[in-house]
Amino acid sequence: MTSMTLPDQLRWTATFLRSQLLTPIPTPTSNFSGQTVIVTGSNTGLGLEAARHLARLGAGKIILAVRTLAKGEAAAQDILRSCHGNADVPDGAPTIEVWQLDMSDTHSIRSFAERAGKLERLDAAVLNAGILTYKFETQEGVESHLAVNVVGTVLLTCLLLPKMRESAARTGLRGRLTVVGSDMMYMADTRELQTDGSIIAKLNDPARSQVKQRYPLSKVLVFYSLRELASRCPLDDASDVILSVLTPGACKSDIFRDDMGALGRMFMGVAMAALGRSTEVGGRTLVFGVSPDLTAEAHGRFLMDNKIAPNGTNVDGPTSRELAGRWNEEFFAYLEKISPGCTAF
Repeated sequence: MTSMTLPDQLRWTATFLRSQLLTPIPTPTSNFSGQTVIVTGSNTGLGLEAARHLARLGAGKIILAVRTLAKGEAAAQDILRSCHGNADVPDGAPTIEVWQLDMSDTHSIRSFAERAGKLERLDAAVLNAGILTYKFETQEGVESHLAVNVVGTVLLTCLLLPKMRESAARTGLRGRLTVVGSDMMYMADTRELQTDGSIIAKLNDPARSQVKQRYPLSKVLVFYSLRELASRCPLDDASDVILSVLTPGACKSDIFRDDMGALGRMFMGVAMAALGRSTEVGGRTLVFGVSPDLTAEAHGRFLMDNKIAPNGTNVDGPTSRELAGRWNEEFFAYLEKISPGCTAF
């Protein structure tokens, strides 16, 4: 079920197929020399491949933010081996640090951001960690997609921004923070947001939740909030950090590892074999989102195929702006209760 009209669905389908089958994603070549970059969800899949590209492109320090430290350490060694083989790591190779971060745990997020605030510099962040599940579960009393893909992601954005703004002002290099969203937001059923009461309460109510539709909806909500943050933090001398949301396209990653049933797994396997990008190619899009060459026009925008994409009717449609306004008013007040002062820009 979707709130899109049939013409909108057909346009999205055509755009998706053109993107997946006909649009090449170039290997990134930007110079990250000396820069410090955080990549969340980076022990596997898209995050790991993005970190590998960043190492190749000369980043001075790459922070792998992962839930399980042992898996992060294995990923760090894998990156170094792929860049340098079995040889000793040469002088000038990036420092790869592994930091613990659980995006479903607001205490973990606050602790991570506090540690990041002590870095010498923080030039870029790729917020890639996310979940897709077909079960209604909660984290700290919040439905899991909402907890990780929206609450955790936007809270971390807010808490990293002060350090990134300070770094940009000191180094003269514009900061970049991107959230990994999805072009599935174009097809999300936003009617679940329509209520006379609290939107968050409705989304957290198992009796009223459409959990099988929640992943694309979570990607709409995170874009609503990142766009609002971008409007509150226009690019200037005091806040020179580009905020964006991007889609890597459909990739053969393990985000689909949750139980979909035998038929669902078979369908997804066939679809990914026919249409899916490799995680290496998907990782290229993540690097584009934090490229030092990214232009100011990307601020507050949705990126697809390494360029600025339309917002779609779920964002710019007749009722969508009102929904976004109601969501942001409630959601930013909610974040303030979790971490007072985090949205005061």
